[in-house]
Amino acid sequence: MNIENKVVVITGGARGIGLAVAKRFLLEKPKIIILVDIKFNELKFDDKKLICKECDVTNEGSINALIDEVNHEYGLIDIFCSNAGVLTLGNEQLSVNDWNKNWNLHVMSHVFAAKKLIPDMLKRGSGYFVNTASAAGLLSHIDSITYSTTKHAAIGLAEWLAITYGKKGIGVSILCPQAVETDMTKGRENEVSALDGMMKPEEVAVEVIKAIKDEIFLISPHDEVIGYFQNKANNYSRWIGGMQKLKERLNKI
Repeated sequence: MNIENKVVVITGGARGIGLAVAKRFLLEKPKIIILVDIKFNELKFDDKKLICKECDVTNEGSINALIDEVNHEYGLIDIFCSNAGVLTLGNEQLSVNDWNKNWNLHVMSHVFAAKKLIPDMLKRGSGYFVNTASAAGLLSHIDSITYSTTKHAAIGLAEWLAITYGKKGIGVSILCPQAVETDMTKGRENEVSALDGMMKPEEVAVEVIKAIKDEIFLISPHDEVIGYFQNKANNYSRWIGGMQKLKERLNKI
């Protein structure tokens, strides 16, 4: 997809991957970039193409209002990067509130955006979604049941959208990095997702822009992930056994 003169929205845009992607988008000369987050702390830009708007993306009414506002002020949204996320460590004993928080942010926020945007995208025959999942959605996160489960669901949703609307002018990419240097991973440099090293958000942003321009579905900035994913598919039981051993080893450290 050509990014020049496009209206771009990025949720989870106050920091980390979202902010890095926004800055990388600027090099492609978009019409406007709307950074969305639940709260912005004195985030200001010299570039007038970067606009901040607060929104709770887990609330369907709020995200609908945001999209209506952007459409009215800047024109119909062309590219929607659904990037907001949270990491909650824990097992099956986590509270229902924790489950709901993860589900609503990692799955339903994508659903709400798609419900609102797809009708207009279909009418004009173009549009693009970049949904942030994680390598945990292809593999697993051995320290978080909620993260693993909801990120798997996010990938399933993106697959369905791509299958259903990909031949109707709507592009879909799913972003699946391992550990990235963000607030989410601060102090967790030794956890399992960082075993292959931590990427900088700016490195991930380069891969995101490339995927949009080339209309690539799976964005896997860490090359190792594809190999792990292939191993998982080739012998699921052996892969689970290897993950069990890894978990045991890390629990002893």
